[in-house]
This record gives sequence, structure tokens and C-alpha cells, in this order.
Amino acid sequence: MRKILLFILIILVFLSCKTQPQTAPAGLQILEPAFEVTSIYIIQADIVVTEFEAVLKVENPNDFALEMSSITYELFGNGRFWAGHSVTNIMRIPANSTEETRFRFEMNFINMSRPLLDDVIAMRQVNYRFKGNAEVRPVLPDIPFFSVAFDCSGLSEVKRRATRD
Repeated sequence: MRKILLFILIILVFLSCKTQPQTAPAGLQILEPAFEVTSIYIIQADIVVTEFEAVLKVENPNDFALEMSSITYELFGNGRFWAGHSVTNIMRIPANSTEETRFRFEMNFINMSRPLLDDVIAMRQVNYRFKGNAEVRPVLPDIPFFSVAFDCSGLSEVKRRATRD
């Protein structure tokens, strides 16, 4: 009987230590930001490996700023994997506005289909898919970061970048 009471007491102690989930203040609705790849730039083209830069637009539909601390993404072009990466300290998006950020990546054309290489060389639009997770926090007191999953696709122009950063 003592063992059962001790077991129940230990369970109650652990349950009371459980952190309560953080919630937004009453009446505050937090809307998730929207993601869109606006363009894909060619930074440097070599015979086999080409350096690219994807421009990501993030729209904040809230009446308060959002801070994006990290993003983990995968980028696909014409259904083929191009790049995946994690980036930290991304940006702050003001209330009811949009901001852009850039991601650089390299692609090895040896593993790509010929039509994709032709589209990039000709600077034609490319079907893309950009998916992943972002850690976002409203810039408000006592509101924690939360994870936003995104999966967007569309057509993006392939443009040659005039200068190297």
C-alpha cells in the first residue's frame, strides 16, 4: 500500500511540474505570415556548379511586428531538389507589411535534367516549390516563438544578378 501511495505521489509531483503552455492574451489573434519566392538569381554560372540566390518575400498580416529567428527550408525547381539549409537571425517584419530576405545556394547540374538546365541558361521561368519551417515570435511581451510550416509553389523568373555581393 505504501508503494502505491509513493508512486501516486511521485506522479502528482511530476504532473505539477509540467510547464503550462504559453497562450496569447485574451482577444489577441496571431495570424501566420505568408511566404513567396519572388525571384531566383544566377550569381555565378560555371560549367558544372552554379551559385544562385532565391529572394523570399514574407508578409505579416498582423497589427504587430513579427520576428523570424530561424528558417529551415528545401527548394525544388521543376520538381527536382535544388537546395536545403537552415538559417538563423533572419529578419523583423513590421506590422501589416512585407519584407524580403535572400538565400544563397549552389546547384550541381550534373544531377539535374537537361530541360531544367536549358530553362536556367535561357533565363526562362522555373516552377519552384519552397517548403520548410520558420520560428516566428510576435514582438509583444511574454509571447514565445512558435513554428510556422510553409509550403508554397509557383513560377519564378531566373535572372542574372548584375553585381556580386
